[in-house]
Amino acid sequence: MLSDRIGETLSRPLNAIVRACARVSPDLLTIIGLALNGVACAFFALAGGKDYANPQLLAIGGVVAMIASVFDMLDGRVARLRGRGTKFGAYLDSTMDRYSDMVLYMGLMILYARLDKTGPMVLVWVAAFGSFMTSYARARAESLIPNCTVGFLERPERIVLLIFGALTNHMVAVLWVIAVLSNITALQRVVYTYVELKRGWGEHPRQDDPEEPR
Repeated sequence: MLSDRIGETLSRPLNAIVRACARVSPDLLTIIGLALNGVACAFFALAGGKDYANPQLLAIGGVVAMIASVFDMLDGRVARLRGRGTKFGAYLDSTMDRYSDMVLYMGLMILYARLDKTGPMVLVWVAAFGSFMTSYARARAESLIPNCTVGFLERPERIVLLIFGALTNHMVAVLWVIAVLSNITALQRVVYTYVELKRGWGEHPRQDDPEEPR
């Protein structure tokens, strides 16, 4: 998957950054990532002018979102390096990821609202809905079966697409891709869970912590 390739490509520079941030609390890194996504949201919203989206402000928002994604990758790695991974840390990271996603979509919703473009506003909502349901479908499935990572579009791919759309000023095309593939991914996970349960998994709900929903 694209997320695996991204991880392999960035593993060396990320490891260097992880060592540099070893003394920083992983939870603080999680919060910083959310705050940066809030800044990206503001740039996306401000990009909405009278008649067209300001490509410079949109690109700045994309750059900020890219930096935020680095912090999102750092927190878990720093926690493992320090040997201080906790159940609450994993829970906080997963929860803040959902907030970060919705904050970015909110910025795009405001952008198209300021441009008075109803179609793209609906598209943002469908993309946000699919993104949320993709994560929820996995989290709920993994309370019933061991694993549910199937699907075309997980969170890393969605974030990369949003950043690409912002940097290239092709956000509507990107939103179409996310809207379609994220909802297909959620449905894939529903079908996969149904098949796995039919095979005999999940007679009793799992009591351990599910993996971070993506």
